[in-house]
This record gives sequence, C-alpha cells and structure tokens, in this order.
Amino acid sequence: MNAGDTYGPSEWLEVTQERIDRFAEATGDDQWIHVDPEKAAQGPFGTTIAHGFLTLSLLVKFQYEVRPERGEFRMGINYGVNKVRFPAPVPVGSRIRAHFEILEVTEVEGGIQVVTKGTVEREGEEKPVCVADMVSRHYR
Repeated sequence: MNAGDTYGPSEWLEVTQERIDRFAEATGDDQWIHVDPEKAAQGPFGTTIAHGFLTLSLLVKFQYEVRPERGEFRMGINYGVNKVRFPAPVPVGSRIRAHFEILEVTEVEGGIQVVTKGTVEREGEEKPVCVADMVSRHYR
C-alpha cells in the first residue's frame, strides 16, 4: 500500500427511496427534499435526493468491495475525514459507485495511518457526487 495506488471502481448501487428513508430514520434528518416524494417533485431536483452523508457513508461499503487485502493487519478503524465535498446531488433511483486513490501512508504506533481519496460517481453524470479524503488506521 503506497501513496498513488488506486483501486476500484466498486459495483454500481441503486439508491432507493427505502435506503434514503432508513437513513433519515437512523439520523433524524427527515427534511422533505429526502423523504417527501410529492413535495420534492415540486422542488429544485424534481424528485427526492439522497442525503450527502448517506453518500459519504456508502464509501465504506464501496471500499470493502474493492480495496486490496491487508492480511498483515489485525484491525482497521475509521479515524476521520480531512475534507468532504458534495459537488452534485444523488436523485432517488440513481446508480452510484466509487473509486479510490491512496494519498498518504504514514507510520503510527502499532501500524499505519492511510489517507484515501474516495470519489463517488453517478451513472451517466460527469461531475462526482461525493469526494472525501478519508483517514483510517490499520494496526498490526
């Protein structure tokens, strides 16, 4: 694992209204733009859209699908996020996937810290829907 290594893309995932509603219930973020299809049809996107933080959280799922095996480590944890942007919306019914680039690998006590840029794209769209510099730690 070295800075500059890339992996992905992950498999496509359809973002359903059910997934959006479950995320809204789990987080308490039930803004109409996410959970009220009738009202959202009259809004700026013409339909409901996924929460930005739902899209961000899916980076973990996508990363598990495609990251290289790290057999030398007994445990990994999410340590934080340095930068997150949501350049474009994810309308309900969209299909999204992610690809990754390792930006930095540094030694920490007992293991390594890795900064990985995750980019989520929406099928048929040029602009990404989420770009995040994720920080993880992997312990030997």
